[in-house]
Formats: sequence, structure tokens, C-alpha cells
Amino acid sequence: MIRTCFLLALFLVVPACRARPIQTISRGSMDMRGAMDMVGAMRMSGEVATVMRGDHTASRLDCVPVYPSAAVEGQAKIAVIDLDGLLVNKNLGGLGSLAENPVALFREKLDWVANDASIAAIVLRINSPGGGVTAADIMARDLLQLKGQRPLPVVACLMDVGTGGGYYLACTADRIVAHPTSVVGGIGVILNVYNMELAIEQFNIASIPIKAGERIDIASPEREMQFEERAMLQDMADEFHQRFKQHVRSARPQLTSEEVFDGRVISGSRAQQLALVDQIGYMDDAVEQARQLAQLPAGAPLVMLRRDNDRAHTLLDVTPITPTMPALLPLKLPGMDRSTLPTFLYLWQPEPSLITAAGA
Repeated sequence: MIRTCFLLALFLVVPACRARPIQTISRGSMDMRGAMDMVGAMRMSGEVATVMRGDHTASRLDCVPVYPSAAVEGQAKIAVIDLDGLLVNKNLGGLGSLAENPVALFREKLDWVANDASIAAIVLRINSPGGGVTAADIMARDLLQLKGQRPLPVVACLMDVGTGGGYYLACTADRIVAHPTSVVGGIGVILNVYNMELAIEQFNIASIPIKAGERIDIASPEREMQFEERAMLQDMADEFHQRFKQHVRSARPQLTSEEVFDGRVISGSRAQQLALVDQIGYMDDAVEQARQLAQLPAGAPLVMLRRDNDRAHTLLDVTPITPTMPALLPLKLPGMDRSTLPTFLYLWQPEPSLITAAGA
């Protein structure tokens, strides 16, 4: 028992030690009563402020310089917009995480850029295996609309992973830069469906659906899927896949290989050979590409859009988006969470945990 308690405490404390400090603000009157005895000299100088927010999105975005510079107000600059993790239209926050709805946050950042005339170029820093079909499509459309409003050059830089919806979004950029070790591609569609009928029977649970419309429970894990139903879902997957392929072909007219459309993933170097990316390089190279496309002088200011409790202020720093504990009871039976099931995904899905996080 003691050993179990010790391991549990270690499990909770160690992640917390790695968590970043929570900024808090405290306002209003404070009343302290009773005898207080403090012995010795005590000096305080400066301002003391405490901020505590249950929802970190309560603060507005702010423009944070990446490197100290002598930039003057209104000087043309390059904005770095980061996209990390799953791209789904849902809040991904949790204990120890600053994650929020990626779709909403992306639009908020684009709105900032649209209203800041001093931003002359954008670098998309993408490190994502993809996400929801609709989420990726919304984000790509938002970026295309911004480019229609303002002639901003956009350069995408693929980090560890730029697959599925991540690559879909990268195709809206004017140039794509990938690391030689980036994982690129994943041009495909997946829908995770489970048949748990036999598992449910093991627990003597009987499903009694009350429904109008014979196929309203299509893809339900509580019964076997019929052949006609599978064909219906396959038609939808094929339609979304065709949309993905058209999007890539439109953005990459020099692409000639058809093999990249089978959902495979390849290295950044191989992606350049197949014309999926324009250049092998690093973030600095992507920034330089954006600077040249915008015809900015050397040393043009580089900024990121951050909330006031986000301390990821450097070019490679990542906002902590992984909860130290996703749930108090981290138990989930695949396919049984009807509130988040199912969704078609532009997602390279090498590990089962991505299924749960994507709401599939």
C-alpha cells in the first residue's frame, strides 16, 4: 500500500515539477485580521501582481518579439504562426496544458495579422500529424481568405511532422520548407469505427436503440456494420480524399507522382524529390524565404502571437499543449463516447492515442 501511494505521488509530482509557472492576478480588497508577529527587517520594492485564470484564453493575443531588435513602431515585420499537435475543432486543454481550440486560435491569429498593417509576411511553423477533415479545410480557407485580402507571402516550415491536415494547410502557403528529417505526406482519409457487439455481450449489456430511420445509427459500435453502410462511408472517405488530392494538385502543379496519394509518409528529402516541398532547410531558412518574398531588409523584426501567460517566446519554443493528466479517470472504451464519435480525419495515425485525442 505504501509503495502504491509513493508511486502515485511520484506520478503526480514529477510532471508538475516540469510544468511552467501559472501567472496570476489578484484585485480587490484584502482583509487580514488577527495578531501577526513578524520579526526582523523586511523590504519590498517593485510591483507585485498575482493572476489566476481558470481559462487562459481570457487574455487577448499580443505581439511578442522573437529576437531583441531596434525595430521602430510600425516597421514591417514577419509573423511566425505555430501549429502544433492535432488540428481538430474542439478544446484540447487539460491539467498543465495551455492548449485550446486550434481552429479558433488560428483564426484569431489571422485576424490579428489582417488588422496589423506592419506584418508583411507569415511563416507557418507546422508540427502536426493532421486532424479533422473539416478543421483542416476551415483553417486552409481562413488562410486563403487572408491572402485574398492582403498580398502577404506565406512560407510553411514542416518540423518533425507535416502530414494529413498539417500538409493540407501547408499547401496554402507560397513555399514549403521541410527539414531533411521531417515526416511528410499522409495524403489520405481515415474514419475509426469499431464493432464492440461481442465485448458488450460479455458484460451482459443489451443495446435497445429507439430510432426512426434505419441507418441513423450507422457506424454504431453496438452492432455489426452492414455491407451497404460500409459502402456509404467509403464513398464519403473517397470524396474527402479526392478533395485532398485536388487541393494538393492545385498547390503543387509540378507534382507528377501518383504514389504519394495513397496515404504514405516519406522523409523531407524524399518529399523534395517528389515536389511535395520546395526546399530542404530549417526555420531560419523559412524566415529568410519569407523576408525575400516580402522584399524586406535584412534584420527585419520577427514576432510571434502569444497570450500573456504563454512563455514560448523563441523561434523553436513550443506552447505546452500536452496535459500532465488528461483526465481524472483516464479510461476510455474505443467507440463508446458518442458525443465525440465519429469524424473523418486527414491524419497520419501511427498510434492509438491519437484516436482519442481527435475525438474519433
